Amino acid sequence: MQTSNEPIFDAPIPGMSLTHELGDRPWQTPAKHANVDEVMDYYMERMSNEEFMVQVVEVLESGVPVTVLANTIQMASVMDGVHSLDTGMLVLPMIMEMMMMLAESADIEYDDGLKDPNKKKLRDSLVAKTISQYEKKLRETDTEVLTQDLPEKPMTDEPKGLMARRTQ
Repeated sequence: MQTSNEPIFDAPIPGMSLTHELGDRPWQTPAKHANVDEVMDYYMERMSNEEFMVQVVEVLESGVPVTVLANTIQMASVMDGVHSLDTGMLVLPMIMEMMMMLAESADIEYDDGLKDPNKKKLRDSLVAKTISQYEKKLRETDTEVLTQDLPEKPMTDEPKGLMARRTQ
């Protein structure tokens, strides 16, 4: 029987629940489909399922961009060990095209996610930068004009040294 002030040495190590053996996870094993053709066939078969098509159309109708949905689907397949990340990135445009084709056949409006939403902000910031550069150049020009109009002071030799008095 243990008393309350004795240490317990058979307790789990902190973080032990966060570790697994190497190869225990699907993404740590070789992918089921090794080349792009096999991965494309996998997605063609998966996306031709009626239930899958209905779900894609509903998600696109709710406003989720095609790029986000396609990337989510391919990343889920990477985590399931279906294919590697690089082959998933290579077939991503094909997945997006299939989804856009589904949306067009269902006659819904969708966001393809290919337009840059920050483009207007970028344009506005470029305009602001150009204006600030112009104003800076204008100030420099005004300063040069003002210094040209001032009469020059006669140069006199002032006493030099640490303890020299200045004349005014």
